[in-house]
Amino acid sequence: MSNQPNPAGPNALLRLVEKPDRGRCLVATRLIKPGEVVLVDTPLLLYPSSLASLPLFCSRCFRCLPGQPFPCPTCHVARFCSRRCLSLSHPRLLCHALPSLISGNATWPDDLLFLLSAYSLPGSSLLRLLSLHSNSRFPDESIQILHSQLSSFIPPNMVPLNFSQETTSSLISKEKTNSFSLITPMNTKFDGCGVAGSRAFGLYPWASMINHDCLPNVCRFDYVDELNRENNTDFTFRAFHQIKEGTEICISYVGVTRPYRDRQRSLMKNYGFKCECDRCKIEVKWKESQRKLEDEEEEEEETGEENEEQVVEGEGEELDSDDEDFPHAYFIRYMCDCGGNLAPLPPSDGLVSEMMECNCCGDVGMDTSYHSDPNNKF
Repeated sequence: MSNQPNPAGPNALLRLVEKPDRGRCLVATRLIKPGEVVLVDTPLLLYPSSLASLPLFCSRCFRCLPGQPFPCPTCHVARFCSRRCLSLSHPRLLCHALPSLISGNATWPDDLLFLLSAYSLPGSSLLRLLSLHSNSRFPDESIQILHSQLSSFIPPNMVPLNFSQETTSSLISKEKTNSFSLITPMNTKFDGCGVAGSRAFGLYPWASMINHDCLPNVCRFDYVDELNRENNTDFTFRAFHQIKEGTEICISYVGVTRPYRDRQRSLMKNYGFKCECDRCKIEVKWKESQRKLEDEEEEEEETGEENEEQVVEGEGEELDSDDEDFPHAYFIRYMCDCGGNLAPLPPSDGLVSEMMECNCCGDVGMDTSYHSDPNNKF
């Protein structure tokens, strides 16, 4: 779909605030309707996900390459989907380094693709990237090795301003905390191509301020392969459901179908925090109840006393999907069969759409719960 009524960056729907326990975040300035576009953000930086992605995607706009792409006349490695993208080219330091990166049998870390792209930014854009929030910390030894590898690909006459091990460490920290994946199309021709689901990564300055929740209220859409879209790498964020004024806008940094323990492990490893959203507070109680039940069962086995009624009751507390706290309705309504997220199409003439769009496979279909949901009446 191509409805994009909002300009890039924050708009009248959102306000940037600082919260002691959340840091910088975006909150709704008024009641937001289901499907309403709350943010359109343009990337500060885009870069290939890996060397394996270069033969498959345009090195400028990251669309799928046509049958006869346009090669970069300088590095002869990068490919472009059109003469326009060829004229706009790609990061100069990355262009210079690509022939060396693909030659020989050496395996280079993908972080170099990001760093070479980031250091190619104009000074003002690089400073803006460095102003992004980050939680990640990396060992000095690892950064020292990475910076040394990076230095070997940059000739003396191309050394950028602010080039230092300290800046490299800061850039990596910003990238690990704030990068978004531009996913590969759902097409079997990309299976086994080595791009692991991501064609590219991007840093989006306003989207990076959207915090995490395991039951998010907005959904990200991208339309990278739409040929008639000039800013095809812009991200569009739409509301799943009605959002009240003053409510924080949240996305999920991990798959919402993942179990509690997996979500917590991933969030701590990749983003450096433990989630204490409402859903996690409920599910951790389930875990505590289950552990208590297991301890009681062990004691009963040791004493030879079985209490089948208690066991069945305990299992009901863990798995009963009719529990009013269980986020079952969320998964039924907002999850596509493909694993993507479903959100209503943008409202038309002030009326909430009855159609839902998947942000992964792109399918559009009728929202069967539309007429029974009072939040859809405006």
